[in-house]
Amino acid sequence: MHADTAQSAIDTFISAFNASDDAYVISLLSQALTSDVVLWGPLGRSEGIEAVERFVLDIRRHPAGPGTMVRCSGVDMPDEWARYQWVFTTPDGGPRLAGTDVVHLRRGLIDQMIVFAGDLAPTA
Repeated sequence: MHADTAQSAIDTFISAFNASDDAYVISLLSQALTSDVVLWGPLGRSEGIEAVERFVLDIRRHPAGPGTMVRCSGVDMPDEWARYQWVFTTPDGGPRLAGTDVVHLRRGLIDQMIVFAGDLAPTA
């Protein structure tokens, strides 16, 4: 698989967080994810595109207001796995969260996703 294919799926996934309307979220996710996608995140494991849609919509409804999600690194892709860094910022300098996602691609779509939010604690 080519890194361009992975980057396209990743960028389409990220664009769902920034869609102009909630109605576009599922359309964008359908272009980036398999219907049986598995998401491991800070709140546990979720299965299916509808579960990812709920996750995205929850973030879009952040109490500080709608934020912006961006990929802030290149896409590193050894074979069918890819990783990238992202940052989510709320308006007016509100809360900011950054992390790294690791995704697995099947036929050009993300079928597994592991979300690492926040920084790792330094070793003692």
